[in-house]
Amino acid sequence: MLFVLKGSDFLKLNDRKIKILEAIINDYIETGEPIGSRTIAKKYDLGVSSATIRNEMSDLEELGLIIQPHTSSGRIPSDKGYRLYVDTLMGHRELTEEETDFLKNVVVNNINHMDYLMEQTARALSMLTNYATVISKPKVEEDKIKHIQLVPLDESAIIAVVVTENKSIKNYVIPVEREFSAKDLLTITTSLNNIILDYSLDQIKSQISKNNQNIISETEQIINKVFEQIFKSNKEEEVKFYTSGINNILDFKEFSDIEKAKPIFQTLEEKDMLIDILSSSNEDGNSIQILIGGENNIEEFKDCSIVKTEYKIAGATGTIGIIAPTRMDYAKAVSVLDGIVKNINNVLKTLSSG
Repeated sequence: MLFVLKGSDFLKLNDRKIKILEAIINDYIETGEPIGSRTIAKKYDLGVSSATIRNEMSDLEELGLIIQPHTSSGRIPSDKGYRLYVDTLMGHRELTEEETDFLKNVVVNNINHMDYLMEQTARALSMLTNYATVISKPKVEEDKIKHIQLVPLDESAIIAVVVTENKSIKNYVIPVEREFSAKDLLTITTSLNNIILDYSLDQIKSQISKNNQNIISETEQIINKVFEQIFKSNKEEEVKFYTSGINNILDFKEFSDIEKAKPIFQTLEEKDMLIDILSSSNEDGNSIQILIGGENNIEEFKDCSIVKTEYKIAGATGTIGIIAPTRMDYAKAVSVLDGIVKNINNVLKTLSSG
């Protein structure tokens, strides 16, 4: 879920409360330690006493923007506090000249070698941020099926010849329980091609799942087997992932206990989880998405944030994600992600016009 501060709650955030909230967030990002009112008064020139700061912190806590992790400790930001910070308070951070040159060189030196580009990009981003980086290799959107033809092989198998709109041809061996004549296969072929005209692959997959729960005809069984082979093949053509800096997570105090960090490492080793992590949920149309703590739908990442964006190469789309504890430097992560995507786009534009 996304945390939103609305109506009267938002109006309660005067300038002083905002400055105190920013002080707590910035200090916690830097130190990883809860901060109290006395420290804020000494460290940040807010022009008010620690007692006044303590009262304001109490209001911020009631609004759910900060929490007290231990009875005798100071306060730390909540997921809701980070969300307010990211959406309304976080300033824009420009890349340094060294960072810009570094990212540009990574792209220029590897643009003609996709695997090298992905590996070096993941490495560069983890070096610049000291966070974990995950990148999915660009993948063309699923090719649509144009035509299917069934031909006999022997008494125990037939071949499904599948032609896609991109003119690729794939052959699938379909096991059968008896020998089919050319006439029989022509009838089934007609049914198959009528199905792909009327339904998307997702709809077909749903229908097959439903049919498998019922008694279906021999023709329907063969149709299901054909599509199941197609779906299996598509799944096996998995997206390739590149990771770097995973061990950087151990550098954060909150994950210095290996037992606490282990679920994160295990999650980052599972391809299905990586797909979930990098999948798009970009409903607001922003080019860079930021998912904070509990906003992630992965339980193992409830204490982490993910900053991610899509990039395109030769019509194919991939995703780059930066992962760190919720006290990550969001402005830095955003600027680095934005920088690498712009460099990829600029280099490709130069090559295409040259």
